[in-house]
Amino acid sequence: MDIIEMARELGKALQNDDRYIAYNLAKQANDADKELQEQIDSFEKMRYDLSMELTKENKDTDKVKELDEGIKELYGKIMSNQHMVVFTAAQKSLESLVSNVQEIITLCANGEDPATCEPSSGCTGSCATCGGCH
Repeated sequence: MDIIEMARELGKALQNDDRYIAYNLAKQANDADKELQEQIDSFEKMRYDLSMELTKENKDTDKVKELDEGIKELYGKIMSNQHMVVFTAAQKSLESLVSNVQEIITLCANGEDPATCEPSSGCTGSCATCGGCH
């Protein structure tokens, strides 16, 4: 088995992991939540409207303030939706798994022992050695 085939096997294993399954179930629940989807659509429209208003030469400061406040309020509602709470936790868990796998591969590519190298357990403060924020 060559390394690409092994990577595909790793991909299959990832898709059978409980964290991946939980992420997909949470994503499906989000997608099926019509109220949440309407809120997300409204949020995106408000962000677009704010962006357009900010590019105008003569900005309507009242409109900018109104849109900004509306965006913040809607974001709070979206992020407190139970489906979104579950999705966010599942997404973080999956991202952590993928990050750890990537870090182990990188460590091995840098000569570390595959049997003993461990992904870092926290932020070192250096983005150069980071697999991404969690």
